[in-house]
Amino acid sequence: MSEAVSVMNGAERGTSIRVRDAGLQGMITLRGDLSAAKLKSAVKAATGHAVPKAREIAFADGKGVAWMSPDELLLLVPYGEADAAVASLEAALAGTHSLAVNVSDARAFFAVEGASARDVIAKIAPVDMHPDSFGPGELRRTRMAQAAAAFWMSDAETIHVICFRSVGQYMFDLLATSAETGAVEAF
Repeated sequence: MSEAVSVMNGAERGTSIRVRDAGLQGMITLRGDLSAAKLKSAVKAATGHAVPKAREIAFADGKGVAWMSPDELLLLVPYGEADAAVASLEAALAGTHSLAVNVSDARAFFAVEGASARDVIAKIAPVDMHPDSFGPGELRRTRMAQAAAAFWMSDAETIHVICFRSVGQYMFDLLATSAETGAVEAF
């Protein structure tokens, strides 16, 4: 069996604004009734985090849960634990209308780091990146140039980006090019 590698295999670009492949990350799409006690309990057991409010994420130490839509969450767990987490979710949610799928190998995971990280995203996504409009703990699903993506800030200078693995090279190059062209200084 082959060993899994991330889409950009650890690549990094930039100095004052660094764009890097954030490595392998376990990702599970979970669909169901987000208000159901059974689902909330299963999510907490899998990630250590409660189901977040709309357009929010709780993420720390490689584990988290992101609100993706009114009936969908993205659970983040260590890569090697994703299959076991899916099995636990399926067992905990047996008899309920739900779906848990390991999508880890279908996604790419990047980090944009630096004082002007907001500028990098503002140039390529139709999202208000002003600190009064978007901050740590919030999540957005959008398009970055022509690619579907989701992103969140873990702190004032770090933005995490998830996209389909099939556009991983494009996304990495897009983020790196945006970082190289400098800050827009609008914030």
